[in-house]
Amino acid sequence: MPLAEPALAPRIASNRDPRLDPIREKVLAGERITLDEGEVLYDTRDLWTVFELADTIRRRLHGTAAYYNINRHLNYSNVCALSCKFCEFYRKRDEPGAYTRDLDYIREEARSAVEAGATEMHIVGGLHPYLEWSYYPKMLAAIREASPSLHLKAFTAVEIVHLAKIAKVFKRDDRKAGIRWVLRELIDAGLGSLPGGGAEVFDDRVHDEAFKGKIRSDVWLDVHTCAHELGLNSNATILYGHIDHRRERLIHMEILRRAQDKALAALGYEGTEAPRHDGTEEIPAVADIDAPHITLTRPDTPLPRPPSASEPPSCRSASVPPCLPHHHGYFQTIIPLPFFPDGCEIEHLPGPTGLENARTIAVARLMLDNFPHVKAFWIMQTLPMAQLMLQTGADDIDGTVVWYDITKLRHGADSPGTHQETTVTDLQRAIREAGFDPVERDTLYRRVIRNGQEWRTEG
Repeated sequence: MPLAEPALAPRIASNRDPRLDPIREKVLAGERITLDEGEVLYDTRDLWTVFELADTIRRRLHGTAAYYNINRHLNYSNVCALSCKFCEFYRKRDEPGAYTRDLDYIREEARSAVEAGATEMHIVGGLHPYLEWSYYPKMLAAIREASPSLHLKAFTAVEIVHLAKIAKVFKRDDRKAGIRWVLRELIDAGLGSLPGGGAEVFDDRVHDEAFKGKIRSDVWLDVHTCAHELGLNSNATILYGHIDHRRERLIHMEILRRAQDKALAALGYEGTEAPRHDGTEEIPAVADIDAPHITLTRPDTPLPRPPSASEPPSCRSASVPPCLPHHHGYFQTIIPLPFFPDGCEIEHLPGPTGLENARTIAVARLMLDNFPHVKAFWIMQTLPMAQLMLQTGADDIDGTVVWYDITKLRHGADSPGTHQETTVTDLQRAIREAGFDPVERDTLYRRVIRNGQEWRTEG
């Protein structure tokens, strides 16, 4: 149960920013803050008050609980048709280091994950121009057959669109139909939820310069909207600290929370009438400016309930949508990802500082008032920074990971680039040192009750 919220300590007069006073009132009341107020959160020198406000909301939603999971990442191929400037992961088919995993390799990875106690397999890869569509459902089915207990969180929105194209079901005049077809086929093969990758920053200028050829915000949102309609939960990311501006990050968050308003409305939440748009804020066309605002940060507002492990097996079967028919999916968590310049085309850029990372986590917690969770992904934030971020708005630090080939961040002089594993003991210790209670979760944020490798979800 959430504990009482901490009293916000008064700031030293010389550091106190009076611009934060009306924002404080809105935050404590669970009211939505504006883009302009988000700019104040990014601009103010009174950083500790920003952190305290974010921590207040974090504790209102989750008390002293901090989440982790036992998971395994699988990158099935690094061959990619795109050449994004920020990416050091991709290879062309004949380049040194290019790989594509066969099904025997993937089955063995799944078995190893279960032997290590994993509850989740996180599966993403490049947009392989030569793999046939059939490879992807076969991959999920092979994992399900080898390790039926694993939840399969797989394929970014960018990959889903790519799969629709190679399956020849993507039509520009009705792209949602092709997206739904792909998602249904993947659900039948074992898909349980979508990760949040591929969002980058929802801004045409940034996309044209850094991610040219990648899907833009409207298509990314179509994929997640279709997934939610089919009962799949999903996550969302923002990749920041490269050529983006802070205002563009805030607009990205605005687009996400408007999309979440619709998802929560489908779950039965009631909102407050959106303020009349006066034209002074540049709300993107993909955001529904008239939809009611639905916040989860109001006192005593319940969080969305994922399907219970005690519900009929049909809601967890891989042969049908993973939730009961009345369940509508939603965004579970926002994952701010800092840009790392090493080895990519824009490596001359410095990337964000540690304080900028902590501030962005706090701003995300305060802006995304209808997202249940904020994740400090320790792989890209480092475990010590993730500890700090548990005090600046985050409630989740992700899991044991093992192999992660997307970024090559080294966590020590002897640490290889892709073997980025930590232990449950280390995760629990990091959470306790930060002043929180470690809670193992599954992919849908149900608490895990564990007896060695055997586990079940609470409820």
